[in-house]
Amino acid sequence: MTSRLILWALRARGGLSAVVMACNLGGLAVISIELWLSGFLSRLGGAWMSTFVQVSIYPTIGALVGIGLAIRDRQHYFSWLDQRRPPSEAEARRLLHLPLSITLRALAIWLPGVVVAAAIFAHATEQRSFPVVLSMFTLGGLESAALTFLIVDRLIRPTIPVIAEVLEGAAHWSNTVLARVLVTFAVTGAVPLFMLITVLADPTSEAHDRIRTGIYLALVGLSAGSVATAALARAVASPMHTLRDALDRIAKGDLEVRVPIGSTSEIGRLEHSVNELAANLSERERMRTVFGRHVGAEVAERALSGTTSLTGDMRIVTALFVDVTGSVAMATELAPHDFVAKLNRLLSTVVAATEDNHGLVNKFEGDAALCIFGAPIALDDNATPALRAARRIRDEVATLAELDVGIGIARGLVFAGDVGTDTRLEFTVIGDAVNEAARLTTEAKRVPRRILASQAVIDAACDAERTKWTHLDTLQLRGRKEPTPSWTDVPSPPRRNGSAPQAAQPPAAPPPREPAADQAADR
Repeated sequence: MTSRLILWALRARGGLSAVVMACNLGGLAVISIELWLSGFLSRLGGAWMSTFVQVSIYPTIGALVGIGLAIRDRQHYFSWLDQRRPPSEAEARRLLHLPLSITLRALAIWLPGVVVAAAIFAHATEQRSFPVVLSMFTLGGLESAALTFLIVDRLIRPTIPVIAEVLEGAAHWSNTVLARVLVTFAVTGAVPLFMLITVLADPTSEAHDRIRTGIYLALVGLSAGSVATAALARAVASPMHTLRDALDRIAKGDLEVRVPIGSTSEIGRLEHSVNELAANLSERERMRTVFGRHVGAEVAERALSGTTSLTGDMRIVTALFVDVTGSVAMATELAPHDFVAKLNRLLSTVVAATEDNHGLVNKFEGDAALCIFGAPIALDDNATPALRAARRIRDEVATLAELDVGIGIARGLVFAGDVGTDTRLEFTVIGDAVNEAARLTTEAKRVPRRILASQAVIDAACDAERTKWTHLDTLQLRGRKEPTPSWTDVPSPPRRNGSAPQAAQPPAAPPPREPAADQAADR
């Protein structure tokens, strides 16, 4: 019901004037009943009718002026709403000033009338109680103005989301929670209490008149207090509840949540900040996802966190190199998109096996891939995961039977960190272990199991993994002075009937060729 009345007041041409007049009439009603209960009207004698006619002249003129100004305000402040368009920045700022502007204008219309009415009433009574009547009318005007402020502030609240979007969180001091609390206190407590003090301090009133007037003012204060306090509590508690739910959803990973902005007060700024928080976290997550696809999730996380320097350090890592056999021939025989599709399936296998074993696919080099275990995230044992990943890659590639690969694994001290310039950086590893892995990859393409690992890798692996490998040969790798003992994995024993089948065996070794791994190592 309340929401429908507010929407009507916003859309109807005379809606704003009706709201303002209702507030002013409410103030006049409170004053009139107070004067009657306090026995003041009985002091006017037989001339009370002419006195009332004289007093009502100014309120009538003031009401007509107020209605005309309110109708003008409706066009002045809400023309953009009638035209069904967003407000300009100037129109948005002007609308934020509406509650204060109408309240100050109401006070300006009330104050001359207060003085005139108090003077006429005081002149018409024998006691000449001008201060008492002036106080009653002044407090009634303040009550009416404060009520006008609260109601108009509530009236424009449906437009706040549009206003906030235009002004991007800008606000006016009169729209703050503090202003609302102070005005609510004036309506519910301060003004009724001052009215009660005025009645009790009137020496010309009878005791029973003071009592019933005091009861009336107490009821006015309680009624206005209940309504205004409930409205204020709801205006604060409802958005806070929404904010709490939104933050809970953000904490659980729902970054698409948005909070409707219902005011330009501190609460509205908080709502705006929560929306910015969700948007920034969503953008950060998008950057992490996109960045991680290019450099790896671990490197992306460290770079985005800003807590760890990526300048680099010396690490003992295990390097795993994978290279496709016969890629040049396939590139000439297959259509480009067919070759790329096969290559992508291979690289998906490499990425899954590496990341499942806590490694990093550092880079793709054509039809080859370099995987690192132990950087940038250190591992207590980086050799065992690398050997497991190598066996898994070889077995899954053999099962697909689309490509043939060679895999080389080496371990040693490398530089792991950023290389490049201030404007373009790349995380990489540089060291003899990478070159050794690339050379082993060349030789692995000629062995039946398609995997060769250096002695350092086998020595660093756990006992359970080491039993799955056997020494194959001591090789003189190109570009290295010392011979390199090489190891390959032991074929799985035959399975009994009903048990899981053996991993597919790789195809026979192809004739020697110049591989991408050698080219990469040379670079």
